[in-house]
Amino acid sequence: MLDLATLTKPGPFTLKAQALGEFFGVRIDGRLAAMAGVRMKQEGFTEVSGVCTHPDFQGRGLGRLLSVFMTHRIVERGETPYLHAYATNDAAIGLYKKIGYELRAELQVAVVRTGETAAR
Repeated sequence: MLDLATLTKPGPFTLKAQALGEFFGVRIDGRLAAMAGVRMKQEGFTEVSGVCTHPDFQGRGLGRLLSVFMTHRIVERGETPYLHAYATNDAAIGLYKKIGYELRAELQVAVVRTGETAAR
């Protein structure tokens, strides 16, 4: 999972994300081809997260399949799904719009890692 996320950069991702929610993947010939999961949860809302597909398997609809699967699981629990994407990630934004998501807000985000010093 970490190798796939590091390669495809779906957003901040660590193996600790698994502790926050369930993740599902598709394996092809023993390789993790795509994955998606849930991470942040607020009352009545759950984030679809970590959606990514290995470049060797892109164009097969795996990202769409997993995004729809995770979205339906959230809706079946009576919650509202949401997600985020980098503004420059046109492929992800296009996919999410095609499956019914709408842009609600643009945010400025900073990733802070333990042990790193802030810019002076």
